[in-house]
Amino acid sequence: MSTVVAITVFAVAYLLIATERIPKMVAALAGAAVVLAFGVVGSDEAFYSHETGVDWDVIFLLLGMMIIVGILRRTGVFEFTAIWAAKRAKGKPLRVMVLLVLITASASAFLDNVTTVLLIAPVTLLVCDRLDINPVPFLIAEVMASNIGGTATLIGDPPNIIIGSRAGLTFNDFLVHMTPIVILELIVFTLILPLLFRGSFRVHPDRIADVMALNEREAIHDPVLLIKCGVVLAAVFTAFVGHSIFHIEPSVVALLGAGILVLISKSRPKDYLASVEWETLLFFAGLFIMIGALVHTGVISDLARLAGDATGGDALVAVMLILGVSAVLSGVIDNIPYVATMSPVVADLTANIADPVHAEALWWSLALGADFGGNLTAVGASANVVVLGIAKRAGTPISFWEFTRKGIVVTLITILIAAPYLWLRYFVLG
Repeated sequence: MSTVVAITVFAVAYLLIATERIPKMVAALAGAAVVLAFGVVGSDEAFYSHETGVDWDVIFLLLGMMIIVGILRRTGVFEFTAIWAAKRAKGKPLRVMVLLVLITASASAFLDNVTTVLLIAPVTLLVCDRLDINPVPFLIAEVMASNIGGTATLIGDPPNIIIGSRAGLTFNDFLVHMTPIVILELIVFTLILPLLFRGSFRVHPDRIADVMALNEREAIHDPVLLIKCGVVLAAVFTAFVGHSIFHIEPSVVALLGAGILVLISKSRPKDYLASVEWETLLFFAGLFIMIGALVHTGVISDLARLAGDATGGDALVAVMLILGVSAVLSGVIDNIPYVATMSPVVADLTANIADPVHAEALWWSLALGADFGGNLTAVGASANVVVLGIAKRAGTPISFWEFTRKGIVVTLITILIAAPYLWLRYFVLG
């Protein structure tokens, strides 16, 4: 009975989110309320369990970074960056998109992709406002670039951290094995941008002239606060990158950084709390509880094991099946809980494969499928949900299907490139 309830609630909530009949936060919280009311999960599983409960690390990482970004916005640095980017791109929208996509992808390799989009999205909104163009295609392109770029390193995407811990893979392992394919994927992604967002690059010549005449230095309103923010951000980013050395969780780092910045900037609560995407945080909480119900009842585990049994012991078949299944399921149920559930299955599969190169390929297949699959739908990755929340607050909402139509194309292309890469590198070249 619990299994039926968990599946039904998730399916109905997902349908409501996809069709946008009601706000996604309401759908997620209502779904969470139903599984709690029916006893599918209790408070222990929903709020305290690491496997089936709300991922508080994600929630508080988002909260901390939202507060930091809110204070940073007061300095005028986003206006500065917006004008600088637009001028470097000569005011040409396509060039602006390419520049912001490359910045986002590069930053996502060294920061988690949620933090990256939190920093880049305000810049994008300002650039598009200056040029009087629709920011939606730019925001979609950037979040997809963040999911691709984050694949390159251990810390770039949360699923990678889970895989690295389970498989014993280091930061350097990810650099060596993932960076080459990520660079190739980014080149292809950049090349298809004009086709993917056709018709989004028209701008009036007067707007270009206005942008080129601006002085970006005049945008900085509070240089002293900017220096303070810079010091705190540098410390926060250092702690993110040095996670394996300092052993401090990113969520704790973000909250400490936010607290210190609030203290030294003497900010009032209404100044920094206004930038917090409360709807996004509550949506995540509800989504985690519903997915936790699927994990708790064994639904996700059963699906993962079926995928594992279908390989028949063939390493290449296992790699390709994991890649494909991971891309689809990660796009539907969020790649973090999917990877958390699939990792033990992959560990079991690798134990039965004699060739260590072939065995390790299963882990890279899981990483590529889950990370690239995050682009499939609007709820496939945490960064997607965050950007949708920011866009809605800015008055330019992105619909579920508007994102997903582009996401299907990008995910299909990236997976089709990843498949031959895995085959050539681990089965042909060894």
